[in-house]
Amino acid sequence: MASSATTTPRIIGRPRVIATRALMPAVERRMAELFDFVPNDDDHPFTRDEILTAMRDCDVLVPTVTDRISDDLINSADERLRLIASFGAGTDHLDLAAATARRIIVTNTPGVFTDDTADLTMALIIGVPRRVREGVELVRNGEWSGWAPSALLGRKLAGKTLGIVGMGRIGQAVAHRARAFGLQIAYHNRKRLPEALENMLHARFVPDLDALVKQADILTLHCPATPATRGIIDGRRIGLMKEGASLINTARGDLVDQNALITALQDGRLMGAGLDVYPEEPQVDPRLLAHPNVMTLPHIGSATIEGREESGMRVIANIRAWADGHRPPDQVLEGVL
Repeated sequence: MASSATTTPRIIGRPRVIATRALMPAVERRMAELFDFVPNDDDHPFTRDEILTAMRDCDVLVPTVTDRISDDLINSADERLRLIASFGAGTDHLDLAAATARRIIVTNTPGVFTDDTADLTMALIIGVPRRVREGVELVRNGEWSGWAPSALLGRKLAGKTLGIVGMGRIGQAVAHRARAFGLQIAYHNRKRLPEALENMLHARFVPDLDALVKQADILTLHCPATPATRGIIDGRRIGLMKEGASLINTARGDLVDQNALITALQDGRLMGAGLDVYPEEPQVDPRLLAHPNVMTLPHIGSATIEGREESGMRVIANIRAWADGHRPPDQVLEGVL
């Protein structure tokens, strides 16, 4: 495990803090009270040049998970930049090795969005088998002709196997919710959970990912994007999925081979998909939009007022601890995910 950047002496005066996106009003008000704060008033996504300009003019950069902070940006930053206080739990958008080499501390806000993301995942787990998108469009387009015993038939959840790939905080929260719907929980994870936790969640460990993919009626992804997990659900594994199964992804778009997924959907081998993330956000492949049973959401897994405010306040807590010369509570250590 690589060592992290060390803390710095107490900052004299108010550190200059630049946020790359607009944050919740209460968060921005508090930042303005505590720091020399530069907000993004019109909430436009920063370009690479704007990120670089900010990194040359601040003590603390507050990026989000959609800002790619690469090694060349970090190496081009001004020496005054000592903290990258990222808004959100993910760190795959940050080059942690480059930050460590430059002795720049990196923090995130883990655990804040666990329940919010799990709730949204459950909406997709329910919505895809019950063909909710098709039903909504039928009514909105004025094409619904009334109730019929054989119309818009979906699949019940009770008794089906929910395969969870990645059993961290969010995966466990999904498992907890899914049990209430009668789903049988099977999971694959880098490390097996303690037996007591498995028993509490009624979750069965499947050490071989291929075996889990074959068993799942609904496969849901909750692993981080790392070199080891990118493309983890590739064409071969999509081919292993049950006929009529569904895929849910609220984690990262590049976990899935999108073309292979689309082919399986168009061929009818998969019943549908529920997606909140995509490989080339904000672009969404038109073939996904055209499919009648693909629920496409605009990356809103964490989009609650409460969660966004709490995450912003965690950013503030990390900055204040660092400015006072202490180790920030959410410091990210290179090599620890």
